[in-house]
Amino acid sequence: MDLLVLLGVGLLTGTTTVLFGFGGGFVTVPVVVWADSALGGEATRVAVATSVVVMVVNAGFATAVTPHRTLAALRGGGPLLLLLAAGGAAGAFATRLAPPALTHWAFVAYTAVTLADILLRPGFLRPRGKAGSSVPPRALPALVGAPVGALAAFLGVGGSVMTVPAMRRAGHPMRVAAALANPLTLALSLLAATVHLATAPAVADGTPLGLVGLVDLRAATALLLGALPVIALLRRHPPHIPDRVHAWAYAGLLGVVVAAMALSGP
Repeated sequence: MDLLVLLGVGLLTGTTTVLFGFGGGFVTVPVVVWADSALGGEATRVAVATSVVVMVVNAGFATAVTPHRTLAALRGGGPLLLLLAAGGAAGAFATRLAPPALTHWAFVAYTAVTLADILLRPGFLRPRGKAGSSVPPRALPALVGAPVGALAAFLGVGGSVMTVPAMRRAGHPMRVAAALANPLTLALSLLAATVHLATAPAVADGTPLGLVGLVDLRAATALLLGALPVIALLRRHPPHIPDRVHAWAYAGLLGVVVAAMALSGP
């Protein structure tokens, strides 16, 4: 049953990777917490680490099949990518030290605050400016890379929850903002995944079967088996979703995740 659920969530993760730039985090963390509930307090820490590894593969694959003309919006963004990577490594180390309950409820709190922000503050659901404006979208400042990377890796959410709203308010349509979130997520999750794979879980009975470091490889494999074919299919045949509907769907997904994590809290 766990395997079927993880495969099903993998299908959903592949869909959210393409449509919303969520390489895994918001969708995979709650389900891995559930699947690894036998680990007790370590379940959230393992879920965050597993999510980061899933994000590396999903975001990397999605980036590889994204048209170059879309990725051109990140030209000159080398400093941003480097600071995202450094922040991601710092966030992964922080996950090792923080109490699991803190990571769990910080995840819930940050997601809830983000949801409130995009619902209440203009610029996401109600974009500023006129459609078809000739003003080019603004680039994300490089200095946001370190804090975004650290917080995203600490919570296991990927960069999309911070970068998609920022790029949306900078003038990008949802389709482009979601696509650009994938290379940014890849940058912040690479070093973070390395840290998690080298970290031993703090459980009394030794390392449980299937764990490598803090990563549940069985869960990660099942999630990726579901996700990767969907990413390939949707990149080849992208759905045509009205921009406003796309933005509301992003908000709706955040709401579902807030509820799921709050109900599964320790």
